[in-house]
Amino acid sequence: MPLDPVALVERFHAAINALDFETIEAFFTEEARYTSGKVGGLEGREAIMNGFRRYFSEYPDQVAEDSLIEAVSPVSARAVWRLSATSSTTGKPLQRQGEETITFDHRGRIILVEVTDY
Repeated sequence: MPLDPVALVERFHAAINALDFETIEAFFTEEARYTSGKVGGLEGREAIMNGFRRYFSEYPDQVAEDSLIEAVSPVSARAVWRLSATSSTTGKPLQRQGEETITFDHRGRIILVEVTDY
């Protein structure tokens, strides 16, 4: 059965919005990569999950919304998003907009996330 990268991204983003770290972690392959201008490059599921936990410790109230999710290949999709959050350390608000392209392996697990902030 062919992958549906759009549905996979929707489920992945729902897990992030729910702060469901167990489900988020299950999405990533052991050797996954995550690249972002804000966080740099993270190599491997453990490093990615440590990054997620640090970020959501600092911004536990994040609300993110996708304005578009589209397939860009049979195994990848691009999501355009915006988010707002408040720093738990400083109380300063955070507003971000950007896009990410997520690539999956043949089993529907993430091998690469490429984030670009606008």
